[in-house]
Amino acid sequence: MSLACQVSPISAFTSTNLNNKIECYGRVGERIKRSLGWPLITVEIHEDQINENIQRAIEYFSKYAGYTKEIIVFDSDIYEHNKGIRLDNLFSIHNSGYSRAHTVADASPFPGSDFDIELPPVVYISTVELPSTTFTSASALSADLAGGLDSLEVIDQDLYDEIISFNPSLSASFKSSGKKTLKTSGNGGECIDSGAQKYSNMFDYDILDYRKVIDVTEFEEGSSTGINTLFSIEHTLAQQTFHSYAMGNFGFDLTSWYTMKEFMDTREKMLATRQDLMFDPRTQYLTMYPQPNDKSRFYGVLTCFVERSIRDLIKEQWVQQYAEALCKITVGRVRGKFGSVALLGGGVLNYDLLEEGREEKAELERQMLEGASPGLGDSEPIMFAIG
Repeated sequence: MSLACQVSPISAFTSTNLNNKIECYGRVGERIKRSLGWPLITVEIHEDQINENIQRAIEYFSKYAGYTKEIIVFDSDIYEHNKGIRLDNLFSIHNSGYSRAHTVADASPFPGSDFDIELPPVVYISTVELPSTTFTSASALSADLAGGLDSLEVIDQDLYDEIISFNPSLSASFKSSGKKTLKTSGNGGECIDSGAQKYSNMFDYDILDYRKVIDVTEFEEGSSTGINTLFSIEHTLAQQTFHSYAMGNFGFDLTSWYTMKEFMDTREKMLATRQDLMFDPRTQYLTMYPQPNDKSRFYGVLTCFVERSIRDLIKEQWVQQYAEALCKITVGRVRGKFGSVALLGGGVLNYDLLEEGREEKAELERQMLEGASPGLGDSEPIMFAIG
């Protein structure tokens, strides 16, 4: 049977923005080729060219958008003098003794960690309606299923086992929905099963490396004096301001508190009591000035933007549209080589896709860089406005 005669089931196309079935390069490539007329007509493009265009789209998107906001806590003792802190190492199992093979194994290298994602256990979906009379002779089931089971109702493993123990023939009335496994891109871009059902969200299983930090936006130095933070100058001034209004006219008023706070901030900058940060996304090193030393150990908190993994970026509509525009340019250039070849009926080979792709590419880049929401909604929201 030719590809043009094959029809995929509708379940292959049931997808939403957040519950997306696009899981690898191969599936995006199919979507692009179908939009260009495949398989009814031949599309003059190689699979490697499609994958290259998808890769370029991901690189472009991840430069301006496609990130998550993460909080990192670190100990200043790991600071390397005159170098800084490798932030991507804080996302990894660096120097932990695990090999690269361990990082993609089924067993998680982070037992009990908050960074693990454990996917749901096996569930069962009823494919037909089962009335309550089906379970009349089983007292336990008749009580639990007094209303019977509706079609497409979901039950857990325990209830399913109890039903099958009561009547094994009912197994044909249920469909198993096992744990969803992580998909990665194999040779040729096709979707392959990684085998991992519990995986680290810090690791990109397609690149086989840890996610990289794009930028550092905030830094707070923790105090090593414990409860003494209660008696900081800022806290004391705030308490004085409260007492000034709540318990009589004495102490600092609001204007005095604001003036003193401004003085403290200026003093902090002039005397370099607060570290200045310099971050290089290429080396992933965060350098602080003045640099931490053995006599001034502290715990710090960083707010960072971190690149999403490819399995997330591949689902983005902008990535797919940009890759499609690049593919139109590629096909247009190929067809342009035969622009003067006359076809049956007196027509010529159509290579207008070249200009169409260029226009779409320019518009998508404009949306990314100049749109109402730069970064396509991934940018930080406006927290304060006047007008």
